[in-house]
Amino acid sequence: MNNQTVTATLSTQDALEIVAQLKTVREQLDFLIGLTPQERRQITKMGRKSQTFTTRALDMAAQHIDMMPRHLDIEEARRDLALFEALNPILQAVNHLKELLEDTQMLAGSEAYAAARLAYNSAKVTGKNRGLDDVMEDLSQQFRKSRRQSAIAQSPAPQSQTA
Repeated sequence: MNNQTVTATLSTQDALEIVAQLKTVREQLDFLIGLTPQERRQITKMGRKSQTFTTRALDMAAQHIDMMPRHLDIEEARRDLALFEALNPILQAVNHLKELLEDTQMLAGSEAYAAARLAYNSAKVTGKNRGLDDVMEDLSQQFRKSRRQSAIAQSPAPQSQTA
């Protein structure tokens, strides 16, 4: 397990400013399109091999325009390819930032929850009859299993039958 700890703070004002800056970036990218999960599954995706294929096929089409269908807009396809390529470093930077944000949030949450469990367990041992009973009863709800989970945990496991 990683022994890193989070000791940073982020003020509400700083968080608001960061969100405003992200909104500015989003406004600069006003052409971005959202896809539904079904559209994401169905759309043809471009990887490295298909990117090379696309470049070469569009070059070939431009050189032999007389053999291409009239509705093929080579310049529009080249603009799409250029946009794909231009978005790549932005996407990589955003993905890296997203991963760092998620990891930091996860670690901060884990550390806070570990401290809360330590406080709870300490109060269970030393807090009896010291005015903490109501609070401890409320906090203990976190660790109670529901009846359904209890029944599942207590039911005997199915035995396999062998011939």
